[in-house]
Amino acid sequence: MGILDWFFEDESLKKKRVFISFAIEDIEYRDYLVEQARKENSPFDFIDMSVKKKWKQNEWKIRCRRKIKGCDGVIALLSKRTHLAHGARWEIKCAREENIKIIGMHIQKNNKGAVPIELKGKRVVEWNWANIEKFINRL
Repeated sequence: MGILDWFFEDESLKKKRVFISFAIEDIEYRDYLVEQARKENSPFDFIDMSVKKKWKQNEWKIRCRRKIKGCDGVIALLSKRTHLAHGARWEIKCAREENIKIIGMHIQKNNKGAVPIELKGKRVVEWNWANIEKFINRL
C-alpha cells in the first residue's frame, strides 16, 4: 500500500448515497428496501437519504433538494399511487434537474401503475435484487 492510499479512500469501497422517492402511502416498501440492504446476504449496500420526517411546507423543497444533490442516485419506487403523488413527482423532477442518476422501480410485479411523466426516458425496471445491485454498482 502506497503513502497516497492512506490519504485517499478507495471510491469502490464507499457506500453509495441513495435517495428513495415514494408515495407516502407506500412507505412500507421503502422500509422494506432499506431492510433488504441491511441483510448480510444482500448483494447491495447504500446509505438511505430519503425524507424520514415531515418538514414545514415552505422549507420542504429546499431541504429535499439539498438531500438529493448530496446523493449518488435516486430510486423512485413506483406503484399505482406514484403518478398522483405530487411530492414524489417533484423529487423525481428535482433529481433530473440536478443530474442525479435515477431509476424507476415497480414495487409490484403484477399490479403496476402509470409511470410518472417525470421519468420519461429513464430506465424503469421491476424490483429485484439484481436490478437494485446493477443500479447501485453503476453509481
